[in-house]
Amino acid sequence: MPISLSRAIRRAIPALPACLALVIAATAAAQQSDDDWLERCRRQSHDDDRAHACEVRHTGLAATGAVQVNGGTDGGASVRSWDRDSIDISARIQTSAESDERARELARDIRIVTTDGHIRAEGPDLQEHDESWSVVFMLSVPRHTDVDVTAVNGPVSVRGVTGRMSLQTTNGPVALSEVGGDVTARTTNGPVVVRLAGDRWDGNGLDAETTNGPVVLRIPENYSAQLDVGTSNGPLVLGIPITVQGRIHSHVTTQLGSGGASIRVMTTNGPLRLERASTGQEGGEE
Repeated sequence: MPISLSRAIRRAIPALPACLALVIAATAAAQQSDDDWLERCRRQSHDDDRAHACEVRHTGLAATGAVQVNGGTDGGASVRSWDRDSIDISARIQTSAESDERARELARDIRIVTTDGHIRAEGPDLQEHDESWSVVFMLSVPRHTDVDVTAVNGPVSVRGVTGRMSLQTTNGPVALSEVGGDVTARTTNGPVVVRLAGDRWDGNGLDAETTNGPVVLRIPENYSAQLDVGTSNGPLVLGIPITVQGRIHSHVTTQLGSGGASIRVMTTNGPLRLERASTGQEGGEE
């Protein structure tokens, strides 16, 4: 007989606040202004025993209907929509070296390359094992844009964009808010947070997955979709009422409302939480 998942398994709940804090902290940097980011970056530099250089560079592109971003090693990308027929790029550059002069030299040698909608950074060969450089790209794009992002050890986030999307990072968080289209998102070691908007998905559907990390899926009230969520090794905590047939395990497939596009969100090792999306939430923000 039908049972309500709002009264379902809530094992390992004490571990969830730490996981949710991780998700929120991982997406907070992407929501900072460039000035705030520079201030935080420079403040961290003073607190470190290594020398750092922090810099923001701006450029723009004509809209082509698609963007492809390579965050490289230790970099990433945050993509948001705006109501202009162009693409704005803010490249947040950070370097680390033994001396201030060397850190500034590394920053000077970084090039931002934009060719046919392909965006990437090219940087210097590192002379020492403890030197580093990274670039996180902050993009504003038209609302209907196809997005392809790859990163290693860095964050990937998209807000307010509808299109065909392939989003992947090896060690880093993935945050999606108010997106639509045909979206695939993957991270190997990192949290995933998804905030749905409206009353149904606009497009073919969502397929989001992490191998090692917590997941939060926020769903508006009266939302319609074909829902497929689960975790292989971790608690499934359901903070919204959903009715299904049969026993509840760590994997739930059910129809929400009148059904519709597939919303698939999975983790292999980590907790997964469903909760109600409320006005004012963006990505990982509470």
